[in-house]
Amino acid sequence: MENLLSGVELLARWDVMLALFVGSVGGVVIGAIPGVGAAVAIAILLPATFSLEPIVGLTMLMGIYGSSMYGGAIPAVLINTPGTAVNALTCYDGYPMTQRGEAHRAVSLAYSASFWGGIFGILCLILLSPVLALVAPMFGSREIFLAALLGIILVILAHRGQIFAAGMLAMFGIFIQTVGLDVTYSQRYTFGFSFLTSGFDLIVAVLGLFALSQAFFLLTAPDSSPDAKPVTGRLTDGFKELLKNKRVATVASGFGVILGMIPGTGEFTAQFMSYTYAQKTSKTPDQFGKGSSEGLVASEAANNAVPAAAMIPLLALGIPGEALTAMMLSVFYVHNVIPGPQLFQNNTDLVCALYMSLIILDVIVVVFLLFSTNLLTKIIRIPTRFLGVLILILAFVGVYSLRNSLTDCMIAAAFGVLGLILKRLNLPIVPIILGMVLGGIMEVKLRSAMPRLKTPLDMIDRPISFIIFCLIVLVLALHLRTLIKEYRAHQGEDDHDLHDSQMR
Repeated sequence: MENLLSGVELLARWDVMLALFVGSVGGVVIGAIPGVGAAVAIAILLPATFSLEPIVGLTMLMGIYGSSMYGGAIPAVLINTPGTAVNALTCYDGYPMTQRGEAHRAVSLAYSASFWGGIFGILCLILLSPVLALVAPMFGSREIFLAALLGIILVILAHRGQIFAAGMLAMFGIFIQTVGLDVTYSQRYTFGFSFLTSGFDLIVAVLGLFALSQAFFLLTAPDSSPDAKPVTGRLTDGFKELLKNKRVATVASGFGVILGMIPGTGEFTAQFMSYTYAQKTSKTPDQFGKGSSEGLVASEAANNAVPAAAMIPLLALGIPGEALTAMMLSVFYVHNVIPGPQLFQNNTDLVCALYMSLIILDVIVVVFLLFSTNLLTKIIRIPTRFLGVLILILAFVGVYSLRNSLTDCMIAAAFGVLGLILKRLNLPIVPIILGMVLGGIMEVKLRSAMPRLKTPLDMIDRPISFIIFCLIVLVLALHLRTLIKEYRAHQGEDDHDLHDSQMR
């Protein structure tokens, strides 16, 4: 109770509440604009948060992270264009409702399902926090090293159909974080260039890969200005209809929580699993993709339960599960607040304040959306080229403000070009960032563990390290089994086609 009161006192400050309000409302606005997204906004704001206190900077970033998917549902429903990538599945059933003249029903149902998923995820996080506080101190250097290794493996395997490319990009991220001086002050891969001595700054890479690459993408694409018509009708009706689909909403939120805790899976996997479950258990499965309320609820409840769950590995182990939590990790590090086993012991008031800020965030967002949806439909019409120029300017200002360095701007531009190439080739960017973050964690923890290891088997001679090692083996074995099944199925199809051709 004392920690809870300390968290309330920490959160009740005017600057914290202002940051939370700005982040929440700003996240909705950014999410409603196709082509921007939370990653770009957080990347741009990240340098500014370093001068703020940890609770202020984190509540602002969490506000953007947690609210952007609310806003992303608006263009997905109204113009069949997801505001953020994770709202893509919302288009399947939201837009057909709009075509039937039920735009207000679709939008209000999306808001209510998002609120349900968000609150469900936060409550699960709060209930799990005592468990985390007990388990976290059991994690030493070798356990965190193995957990980070498991995280990289899961991130790579999550990119089905692009596993080789994701693996190479993750290895590239691990490689570039080794550039510069190591702990013994030896130069690594600097090739005589003085500007590489300090290595590649994570924030410079983030701004380049996410913000600048998106700016370049928008500037090189044809200019467009989406047209979204105003929504008429009561937006509170969706909360009543949601109660009819509470089973689907609860199960979808559960998928979001479980998969949000697993690095590398996140919103997309949770959405598709919950959508598939809803379709298979529905009395009207033929309506999915044609304006099904169950499909819309499953999609929005699942993706909004993920942000709170994604904070679990970040806070308990200091291991981010995706790019946005990796950015938040840098805010902790800048202020010398290290997520992991000690956080629940030394900064419990900060943890409680973060939990409560997530609940307040959802309330602020829903109230704001009920009164401003039609205003947001006007924001959707912003020309994409204008957005590109705005993102470009803000990103370069953010990079330069880090160290007042033009070299950083040039490095960020190089990362931006790399990000643009990856976007054009439809290759993932996230493995690079997670490779940089998790690679750094693995190196530090391995160096710390090595003096106490006499044989390689000593790495897994403790219960938790052995369990994590078994999980790594299990994940790889299951993936190998899946590949063998797909190969045999493909061979069977080829043999069948060959037999048919011979019969002819």
